[in-house]
Amino acid sequence: MSAQSMLGSFLHAFFENHLRCQQGVQPMTVRSYRDAIKLFLQFVAAEKRCKLTRLELSDLTCDRVLQFLNHLEQERGNVVASRNQRLAALRNFFEYLAERVPEMLGEAQRVAGVPVKRTPSPRTHFLERDEIEALFQNLPSDQPWALRDRTLLLFLYNTGARV
Repeated sequence: MSAQSMLGSFLHAFFENHLRCQQGVQPMTVRSYRDAIKLFLQFVAAEKRCKLTRLELSDLTCDRVLQFLNHLEQERGNVVASRNQRLAALRNFFEYLAERVPEMLGEAQRVAGVPVKRTPSPRTHFLERDEIEALFQNLPSDQPWALRDRTLLLFLYNTGARV
């Protein structure tokens, strides 16, 4: 079996057998992984100046993963969260390859060592005191569930509950 057909076989088995059957990941996750790996393979083919069908397992290196991640941020304008998601997909794929092709273990270990970039914590949204007071003043009081709703909202507010 040629190196090109091996890559195609591994890709097919990764998506059909590993992700769907063995790991049981959701269809949205499969699509996300597919998009990440598709972008990576297109990037590698462009770097090698060859067709996708000419790529070999030996073309998939940690250095290319690092170049790809930089390309995502600098040239495609992806945010750090998207970059990290693509890295997670590639790590999973390289781990899969290492289990089946021992020669890929070194590259898989290097890819596993690529650090995830930190993202800033999301901004906390909250209501100001006057907004809370307006909320409670405008609650309907003549509805059958009004007392229950008011009690629940007061409980959530007074305990500092978060969504």
